[in-house]
Amino acid sequence: MSAIPLRVMLRSAGLSRLWRDPRLVSLAVTILLFIGMSVAGGVLYDGFLRPQVFLNLFIDNGFLLVVAVGMTFVILTGGIDLSVGAVVAFSTVLLASLVQRHGWHPLPAIAVVLAVGTVFGALMGTLIQRYRMQPFVVTLAGMFLARGAATLVSVESMGITHPFHVGIAGMRIPLGGGASLSASAVVALLVVLAGVLLAGRTSFGRAVYAIGGNETSARLMGLPVDRVLVKVYALSGFCSALAGVLYTFYMLSGYSLHASGLELDAIAAVVIGGTLLAGGAGSVWGTMFGVLVLGLIQTLIVFDGTLSSWWTKIAIGVLLLAFCLLQRLLVRTSAAGGGGHG
Repeated sequence: MSAIPLRVMLRSAGLSRLWRDPRLVSLAVTILLFIGMSVAGGVLYDGFLRPQVFLNLFIDNGFLLVVAVGMTFVILTGGIDLSVGAVVAFSTVLLASLVQRHGWHPLPAIAVVLAVGTVFGALMGTLIQRYRMQPFVVTLAGMFLARGAATLVSVESMGITHPFHVGIAGMRIPLGGGASLSASAVVALLVVLAGVLLAGRTSFGRAVYAIGGNETSARLMGLPVDRVLVKVYALSGFCSALAGVLYTFYMLSGYSLHASGLELDAIAAVVIGGTLLAGGAGSVWGTMFGVLVLGLIQTLIVFDGTLSSWWTKIAIGVLLLAFCLLQRLLVRTSAAGGGGHG
């Protein structure tokens, strides 16, 4: 057999393996969707392809991106976290109360908020792990608890006027050509990078994928399944609390009704980004593109100017259903089922 046919065969075999990987195929479809929507927007609307338009996707959705990173790890284990939106709201109210009512400096107040969110997530993870309770039920209870606690702290919206907080909220990091990013967007991108490294370069990340692939096999392999599950929900709680902090920079207020329905947007972004709802396969990079696709839908509707904002929810619903069907098709036609890192 000659060398050229051999190289062709090897290349074909490699492409075949890539096609059988649900994670990679879903990610590729998401990226192509993002590119296609961007090109369509550029054709239809003047100024759509300006760099600042795309940077605004990170500025306007930074808090969602942070929540979605935490949600990615939860879904990778085969779980779900419905409390994230409520934890975001509670975090905004708690931070605003500490700063405005009690005169705290925002930095120690932020540290307290992050600690509370992490502990709350860890408690839910402990209930799920120790008592073998369904994540749906536990996190649904957590959602009601966090939203109710936010209402107890304050029913009304509380503005945040501390000079430090206002200064950070108005900060812009120039990137050249008149384009810039907010401090919150930079934090969100750093969280994405940390999530990629955590998922792909650590024993914790490998254990998360193993648990989502087959929890029983993970236990037989000697992996600390119980400890990892608690840490995953603690991570989700931390990300939700951090997203709440970023939300206060975005809105300069704390309100018990902030982030209503954010948990559904986060789940949609994770699934559209290629993470399997059954767990065991997905990527943080894919989640980032899932968030960008959701943000791009909103941007297209704003540029159009004639469509109701409800079309955003309709489009997200259609995309979510389409990607769930795509995942089911890929899993059925894949011999490996597809695990992946990063």
